[in-house]
Amino acid sequence: MERVAVRAGTGRAVLYRRWPGKADLAVAAVRHHIETNPLPIPDTGSLRGDLIALLRAMTRRRGELAAMIGTQLGVLFAEVRTSPAELRELALGGRRPSSRRVYDRAAERGELDLDRVPRHVLDMPFDLLRHDMLMTFDTVPDERITAVVDDLFLPLIAHYSGDRTTGSTPPAGERPDS
Repeated sequence: MERVAVRAGTGRAVLYRRWPGKADLAVAAVRHHIETNPLPIPDTGSLRGDLIALLRAMTRRRGELAAMIGTQLGVLFAEVRTSPAELRELALGGRRPSSRRVYDRAAERGELDLDRVPRHVLDMPFDLLRHDMLMTFDTVPDERITAVVDDLFLPLIAHYSGDRTTGSTPPAGERPDS
C-alpha cells in the first residue's frame, strides 16, 4: 500500500478510505485494466476463426496482466487466502467473458450446441492459454494457439456434437465407454 500511495502521490490513509485492504485494491486495479483494455470480440464467420482471433488478442493484451499477477500478487494471494481465479471473477464483476459472445455466435451458426458441450470444455482453450502465460510470463505463440484450437478444442466439440456414424450423442458431462 505504501508503494501505491507514493506512486499515486497520496497517503496510505487516502487509499484505505477507498479500498479497505490490499485485496480490494488489487481487484480494483485488475478490473480497471480489463475495463480500459477490452478484448475485441471477433466475428470471422466461424468458431475456429473467432476462437483463434480471441485467443491471439487475449495472449497479446492479457499477457502483461498475467505476468503482473504472477509476480506481484503472489504474496497477496497467500496473505488474503485467495487465488487468481477468484480475483478474475471479482474483476469481471458479473460481466460475461468475451468467450461467451464467441460461443453464442457459433451456436447461432449451428457450429456448437451449448446445451451439450460441458462448461469445462468451453473453458479449456482459455485455461490452457492462461496457464501458458502464467508459466512463461510471455505471449503465447500463434502455433500453440492454433494447436489448442485445432488439435484439442475442435475435436472435443465434434465429440459432443455426436458420433456421425451412429448418430448418438453423449449427454453433457458423460463419456462414452471405452
